[in-house]
Amino acid sequence: MRDRNAPLTSAEVDGLSWDKMDGLLPAIVQGRASGRVLMLGYMNREALQATLESGFATFFSRSKQRLWRKGETSGNVLDVQAVTSDCDGDSLLVIADPHGPTCHEGSLSCFGDAWLRGPGWLAEVSAIVAERAASGEDSSYTRHLLEGGAERIAQKIGEEAVELALAAVTRDAAGCAEEAADLLYHLVVLLQVRGMEWEQVIEVLRRRHSAAPPSE
Repeated sequence: MRDRNAPLTSAEVDGLSWDKMDGLLPAIVQGRASGRVLMLGYMNREALQATLESGFATFFSRSKQRLWRKGETSGNVLDVQAVTSDCDGDSLLVIADPHGPTCHEGSLSCFGDAWLRGPGWLAEVSAIVAERAASGEDSSYTRHLLEGGAERIAQKIGEEAVELALAAVTRDAAGCAEEAADLLYHLVVLLQVRGMEWEQVIEVLRRRHSAAPPSE
């Protein structure tokens, strides 16, 4: 039995359950940073091998009866970070960084953009901040913060942290949420100016959690 916590390798492709669906496996694509389900496609052996070798999501088109790389026309490719299979070896999970909207209708996900409400949405805030960093929009508050550098942003984080602490004892839950949102926004801007991603912060939390002794 393969380790599903490890990425699938080319040597393991033939060991999957290709016979269950006439040589095709459903492949769910999930955004690496956001956790958003982006699309569902189908892969045969050749499509999976092409994905693993090229690093870009490649599927088998059931209508055109050929391989197609996602974004081959639009340029909105899926930069694959890992592929794994489920416990039965008859479906695939593709972890990818999307370059542009995944859906041909222009939405980030083929399932719509309204359903992501948890912490994963912070990845989209980071993407917006990155766009503002690359723009020349003089009226952008984010742009002004980034131009002020880490020192200015650190000052703002200190101010927002104090406001959140005060809100925790003087305001209701809605007020605390507003101040927490301000703090998180400025934290996102700091990560941008330092060239960091949420993944680095989360990895520290994971290491600390795994190293912590079990509770009694």
